[in-house]
Amino acid sequence: MTNEERFTVRQEGFLPDQLGIEVLEATSDRMVLAFEVAKAHQAPNGFLHAGAVVTLADTACGYGTMLALPEGASGFTTIELKSNFFATALSGRVVATAVPVHRGRTTQVWDAEVVSEESGKRMALFRCTQSVLWPR
Repeated sequence: MTNEERFTVRQEGFLPDQLGIEVLEATSDRMVLAFEVAKAHQAPNGFLHAGAVVTLADTACGYGTMLALPEGASGFTTIELKSNFFATALSGRVVATAVPVHRGRTTQVWDAEVVSEESGKRMALFRCTQSVLWPR
């Protein structure tokens, strides 16, 4: 089973699955996830909900962290997520690409860029800091 298939199975029934997030590429050096814009991704005003975009980026960074955990670590948790929004999408596929900036023993930092596949516009940039968890 590929990493992409493992993450797809693992997210079944959870928020990424509910939002229709697809795992397109999954390595410890690059994660690419996407969703097709649907009503479930929109705010009541008809625009793409920032929370849907944040979920996409945070999921990409989190899945990357899972693949890059140091040996012996028991998991991770997001401790900071910074986002800047530049554009929206009303239709089409939204794609997040996450890459590691720092992979340490106690923290990892990942950057993610979210783009509209339809327009080619950069929609948002994210920086996500993960705390690496260790067994007690």
